Amino acid sequence: MQESSSRPFRFPSWQAWLSIALYGFMYLPILVLAFYSFNKSPYSAGWTGFTWDWYRKFFSDSRILAALSDSLRVAFLSVAIAAVIGTLMAIGLSRYKFPGKSLYQGVAYLPLIIPDIAIAVATLVFLAAVAIPLSGGLVQLSLGTVVAAHVVFCLSYIALVVSTRLANLDSHLEEAALDLGATPAQAIAKVILPELAPAILSGCLLAFVLSMDDFLIASFTAGGGIKTLPMEIFSRIRTGVKPDINALSVVLILASGFIFAAAEYFRYRSEQKRLQ
Repeated sequence: MQESSSRPFRFPSWQAWLSIALYGFMYLPILVLAFYSFNKSPYSAGWTGFTWDWYRKFFSDSRILAALSDSLRVAFLSVAIAAVIGTLMAIGLSRYKFPGKSLYQGVAYLPLIIPDIAIAVATLVFLAAVAIPLSGGLVQLSLGTVVAAHVVFCLSYIALVVSTRLANLDSHLEEAALDLGATPAQAIAKVILPELAPAILSGCLLAFVLSMDDFLIASFTAGGGIKTLPMEIFSRIRTGVKPDINALSVVLILASGFIFAAAEYFRYRSEQKRLQ
């Protein structure tokens, strides 16, 4: 008789149960939120039936759409500015030596570890100090001040991602371009930037999600009439979480997941290209 090739059943180890518990703790609230976004009842306490009405209400809510428009404008502008400055900063820190380089590098990456509340307060104090000689001490908060504040932390994330790619990039590529008659600017534009493009795009997508998600910094630096999407959500949930906010949260989670997946895809393509 042939012996059976099937293995005896073994109960999962305690490590497997711990992993399941941890993942459940992280993702179960999201599944509950998604489940109640289809609840027909206007109150989230009890299930009364399935409906798409809250998603239709969300997409026709003028206040939500206006807040989304403000958030998108802030995110696109801040990421565009940070992409240029962050890429140049990463190239400069990687390729050149100058006095105080280590100190400058440490200061440039500080927004990665400083709490958002500290950045928000520091930005507001800075704006107040700048406004004293400019406008009699009145802080002129607007969409521009929110963009300026978001550039600060978007810059660090983009520079970090780009500098990681630069660390694995062959420095002889730039030297070869210079030997063939290219100017330093041409070497960067035609040799370095094409190699850095996936990393720049990946960093921009990461910074875009973080900018869209920011509440503290935007609430400290936004002027009258400017309300980003997180600010609008916060103003509504103070009176209770309604199913339309659940639906909005599900849409934001899916959009954020898609952007993070795209960023990871571009990072993976860049890594595969480097290994070839």
